[in-house]
Amino acid sequence: MLLSNEVSHALATKTPVVALESTIISHGMPYPQNVELANEVEAIVRDHGATPATIAVLDGVCCVGLEPAQLLRLAVSRPMEPGVYKATTRDLPWLIATGSTGATTVAATMRIAALCGIRVFATGGIGGVHRGAATSFDVSADLTELAMTPVAVISAGIKSILDIGLTLERLETLGVPVVVNGSDEFPSFYSRTSGIAAPRRLDGAAALARYLHATWNELGLTTGISIANPIPVADEIPAAEIGAFIEEALTELDARGISGQDVTPFLLARIVERSQGRSLLANLALVRNNAATAAQIAVEYAKMQS
Repeated sequence: MLLSNEVSHALATKTPVVALESTIISHGMPYPQNVELANEVEAIVRDHGATPATIAVLDGVCCVGLEPAQLLRLAVSRPMEPGVYKATTRDLPWLIATGSTGATTVAATMRIAALCGIRVFATGGIGGVHRGAATSFDVSADLTELAMTPVAVISAGIKSILDIGLTLERLETLGVPVVVNGSDEFPSFYSRTSGIAAPRRLDGAAALARYLHATWNELGLTTGISIANPIPVADEIPAAEIGAFIEEALTELDARGISGQDVTPFLLARIVERSQGRSLLANLALVRNNAATAAQIAVEYAKMQS
C-alpha cells in the first residue's frame, strides 16, 4: 500500500479524507474531459476542507492519493496503455500478484479505502442489479462490498441503466443503510426522480455525519452506507427522456451480445451519443456535486470523532 504524503499526513492527523475512484478516469469518460474532471474533483474536495485520495493499482501497488502524472497515465490509457484494467475487488489479488495496473471500481475503491481507515467515498453512481438479471445473474460486486465494508458511498444513486427497484431490494436484504440527501424520492443518476420513494431521508452534511456515527460508532455495524445525492436541478435530464435513450442502448447491447464488465462502459458511451453529449455534461455535474457533499460529510464526521 502506497499513500501519498498528503493523504498520509491527513490520516495521521485525523483530518477528513475523501476517497475517489479511478475507473471514471480510465473507462468512464473520454480524454481530456476525464483528467480535467479528476483534477477538478480533487480541487472541490480540498475547497470544502478535506483531502482527496484518488485510488488505483499501479504496477501491482495499491496507491492512495495519485500525483498529476499518475492521473494523466490513467486518463490517456485507452488506447495508449490498453493494459489498464477495470478492476473490481476480485481483480485486486491478480493485479498485485502480477504487477499489473488497474483503475478501481466502486467496490475495489471501497476495499482499499477501508484498509487505510478512510470512511467517506465520492463517486458518480453505484452498480446494482442489471435489467434481466433473473436470467443473466448480472449483479454488481458493489452491492456485496457495501454489505461488508464500512465506507459511506456518496453517489447520485443507482445507475439508471440498472434495475433501481431490485437493487434497493437487494440492499435491504444485505442490511445496507440507504438514505437520500434532501429528497423524499430516490434519484436515478441523470434525473432527480425515479418513481421510487426514498427508503429514508436526511437533510445536509451534519445530519448525514450523525447517520454515519450512529451506524458505526453507536451500533457497531460493519456494513457500508449508501447515500444518494440527487443531481442538481439545473443539470438533470428528465427521467422519461433519458429512459428512451437507455432503452435504445439496451436493445443494441442485446443485439451485440455484450456482457460482464463491458456492459456499463458500452451503455454509457451509447447514451452519450444518443443524448448528443447531454448525458456526459450531466455526469460531470453530478460527480462535482457528490464530491462537494462528500467532503462536507467527511468534515462533519471528523468533528464528531474528535
